[in-house]
Amino acid sequence: MTQPILLATCLLAAAPAAAQGAGGPQGDPARTEVWKPVPATVATPRDGAPSDAVVLFGGKDLSAWEAEQGGEARWAVADGAFTVVPGSKGIRTKQRFCDIQLHVEWRTPTETRGFDGQQRGNSGIFLQEVYELQVLDSYDNPTYSNGQAASIYKQAIPLVNASRAPGQWQVYDVIWKAPRFSEGGGLVSPARITVLHNGVLVQNDTVVSGRTEYIGAPSYPPHGCAPIVLQDHDAKVSFRNIWVREL
Repeated sequence: MTQPILLATCLLAAAPAAAQGAGGPQGDPARTEVWKPVPATVATPRDGAPSDAVVLFGGKDLSAWEAEQGGEARWAVADGAFTVVPGSKGIRTKQRFCDIQLHVEWRTPTETRGFDGQQRGNSGIFLQEVYELQVLDSYDNPTYSNGQAASIYKQAIPLVNASRAPGQWQVYDVIWKAPRFSEGGGLVSPARITVLHNGVLVQNDTVVSGRTEYIGAPSYPPHGCAPIVLQDHDAKVSFRNIWVREL
């Protein structure tokens, strides 16, 4: 009989508190209702960008982009996507960004013979021009862990490898918080990034140690808002459905 007695005792003890919450002086639910400000309405179509997004590529042209060194972006556009033209160098957005939500779909080439490690489907998405989220064919393709797909290059290893096979479209959804600098140029707060790769969380509010470097340690020279850059790393990586929401 111990269990029923304990249960009854707990229910009796809870009853006065419940009664006070429902009808006591603090029991008016309106006291905790907040009506303003009212969040703006954002349309979210099944296919396509949210209504408040900046569409960086909608399938037709590279009008939102330019060559990394300036001038017309020379990557190839076809069938609702665009593809790196090896040797043409990277491209960057004409618009500058700081804090953003970014959606990018990308695909590495199906031909992998003779290529492995960092030579297989390599590209990169550079936030504010200098912080690289790695793009790589990491499907059954060993390489250094802080250089595989969804890594913050040479800094942060992804929580898991969520890569699909080469030739399949993959998705990055990114929340990027830009670094903050004082008027004197000192670092106030570092950049932070959250990444979902094909719907799987792979970077969880990761602190970015500074600009991503191929050789040497990261650092934080002061800077402001800057373009998003896509890298030409001599692989015919394709992209589509790119949009960004400024936060």
